Amino acid sequence: MAPHSRTAKARPAEQDIASAQRVLTLEAEGLKALADSLNGEFAGAVDILAHVKGRVIVTGMGKSGHIGRKIAATLASTGSPAFFVHPGEASHGDLGMVTQEDAILALSNSGETAELSDIIAYTRRFSIKLISITSRATSTLAEAADVSLVLPNAQEACPLGLAPTTSTTMTLALGDCLSVALLERRGFSASDFKEFHPGGSLGNQLMKVKDLMHTGDALPLVRLNTAMGETLLEMTAKHFGCVAVVDDTRKLLGIITDGDLRRNMTDDLICKKAENVMTVGAKTIGANALAVEALAIMNDKSITSLFVLNEDGTVDGVLHIHDCLRAGIA
Repeated sequence: MAPHSRTAKARPAEQDIASAQRVLTLEAEGLKALADSLNGEFAGAVDILAHVKGRVIVTGMGKSGHIGRKIAATLASTGSPAFFVHPGEASHGDLGMVTQEDAILALSNSGETAELSDIIAYTRRFSIKLISITSRATSTLAEAADVSLVLPNAQEACPLGLAPTTSTTMTLALGDCLSVALLERRGFSASDFKEFHPGGSLGNQLMKVKDLMHTGDALPLVRLNTAMGETLLEMTAKHFGCVAVVDDTRKLLGIITDGDLRRNMTDDLICKKAENVMTVGAKTIGANALAVEALAIMNDKSITSLFVLNEDGTVDGVLHIHDCLRAGIA
C-alpha cells in the first residue's frame, strides 16, 4: 500500500493535544536557544544587508526554499528590496539575475546542499557578499560565507528526528530578526509600510486623513458676521452637518454643528450671526494623522465630522465618519 493511502489510527484527543504541545515546547526551546546564541555574526549580517546597493537574493532548497521565500517577502515588505532565486534555476540561467551590488542569503540546514554549489561559487568569483544560515559551522556553506549564522543544536519536533520542524522554525525566526533589525536601522515608518501594502485591511488602517478628507469648494466655511440664515444654507449644501467659522485667512475660530443649532433654537435664531452660535475649541486633527486615529476621536467624542487644520491653524479639509467607513476603516 502506498504511504499516502494508509489509514490513520484512531486515538484519544488528549494524545493529539499532547503531541501538539510537545511540538510547541520543543520549538519554543529552539527559539530560546537561538535568542541566546546571537552574537557579533548577526550584527555583521545586518551590517552587510544594510549597505547593499542592490537587492537581497534569498536562496535555499526544499524546506529551506519555502522558508526562504517567506524571508524574501518579509524583507521586501519592510524596506529591503529582496526576492527568492531557486538554486536549481540559478544553475540554468537565473544567476544572471544576481549582480555584484547584491547580497546572497543562502539557507541550508546541513550546509552541504549540492544544488547551492553553483551559486556559492558565483558569489566567490564575483565578490558578492554571502550570508549563510545553517546548523553546521564546519559545513561547506558556512565556511564559504562572508558571515555564517549558525543555528544552535536543538531537537527537531518530529518524533523521528527527520522532518525539518524546529530547525525551519528557527530559520524563519532568524529571517524575521534580520528584517526587523534592518527596518529599525532604516527608520522604516508606518507610512513607509503602507506604501508597500496599499491593498487590504492593513493598507486601510494605515491610510492618512489627507487621503480621505474633503478640500476646496467642498469645505463648509462661513465668517464671524455671516447671518445664520446663510449659515444654515451652507450647512445644508455641504452635507457635513457642520460649518467652520473662519477669518479672512481661513483660520479656524469656531464651529457650528447640529447640536449648536438645537441649543440655540429660539425665534430669533435666523437673525443671529455665526459668532453668536459657534462653539470655540472644537476637536480637530492634522492631515498627516492616521485616518483610524480620526475615527477613534469621532467615536470618543460622539461626533461625525472633524476639521483638518494646517500647522498655522487654518482649515485644510474636513473628514466625515462615513469617509472612514467607506474606506473600510473600523
